[in-house]
Amino acid sequence: MRGLRGAGRQRGLSLIGLTFVGAIVAVLMVVGFKVVPAINEYLAIDRDVQKVRTEADTVGGIRNKFERYIQIDDIHSIGAKDLDITKDGDRVVISYAYSYSVPLLDNVRLVIDFAGTTRDRPDRAGAP
Repeated sequence: MRGLRGAGRQRGLSLIGLTFVGAIVAVLMVVGFKVVPAINEYLAIDRDVQKVRTEADTVGGIRNKFERYIQIDDIHSIGAKDLDITKDGDRVVISYAYSYSVPLLDNVRLVIDFAGTTRDRPDRAGAP
């Protein structure tokens, strides 16, 4: 008798529920795999901007160095002309913003807006 009462209180996913959860997980994984290259490119751009800020002093020098770095890293979403280079006191501030479009289906796209700046980051020497 005790075994029958315990069987009535079992919980879990039905086959339909398991299929539904599996489909959601699969869609999220496909979207995640398509977004990873966009994030990698953003991280490469951010790394290149940080390097350029410490290596060059003039606007032309910054743009030339950045152009070399994006050719090495095979970056196509942004160019040296897209950098906004300003002075804040004695520091050079480089800002950038761009959109990355990820095709999901035939006519469905995910658009990600990326932006970054060197304004609040300390120099490599440690001075803010």
